[in-house]
Amino acid sequence: MEKELNREECLKILKDYTKSESLLKHAYAVETCVLAYAKKNNEDENFWGNVALLHDFDYEKFPTAEEHPCKGNEILKELGFSEEFRTAIMSHAEYTGIARETKLQKTLFACDELAGFITAVTYVRPSRSIDEVKVKSVKKKMKDKGFARAVNREEIIQGAEDLGIPLDEHIEFCIGAMKGNKILLGL
Repeated sequence: MEKELNREECLKILKDYTKSESLLKHAYAVETCVLAYAKKNNEDENFWGNVALLHDFDYEKFPTAEEHPCKGNEILKELGFSEEFRTAIMSHAEYTGIARETKLQKTLFACDELAGFITAVTYVRPSRSIDEVKVKSVKKKMKDKGFARAVNREEIIQGAEDLGIPLDEHIEFCIGAMKGNKILLGL
């Protein structure tokens, strides 16, 4: 359990498996959004943040739906991570069939695709700064199917619904969280 609450240990695991700068920044972006929700909801910030930090740690080495996040689940089990921690990670991928029942599971799912999409929107702003990103611009880009094609818009919408939050409010909240960590995120 101690490992799950230690960001440095989780960061080491992330960096042992992930070398891609963009995947590392994605992990930090999702962590940033999930942490903000943990704070807002008086949840365990260390636990929630570390789940988010490690949600895709196995993706670079095991990118297929057959392997990710299942291989990561096996690795984390061997390292002594709890079932609660591992199940939260497993539930972020629709195709695992693991229902999202807890607030953490719903929050991770809701922040995963959205954090990536907000990052993509930031990169096309003239200044490449998240300070220029508004809810309106995110929603406009969501309608452009050719933009950030790999991001599942339905999952962004479903994530907000699962949290019981209007989509605009969820987008605004995540933009705000990411603005607060823009240096680490490179935004």
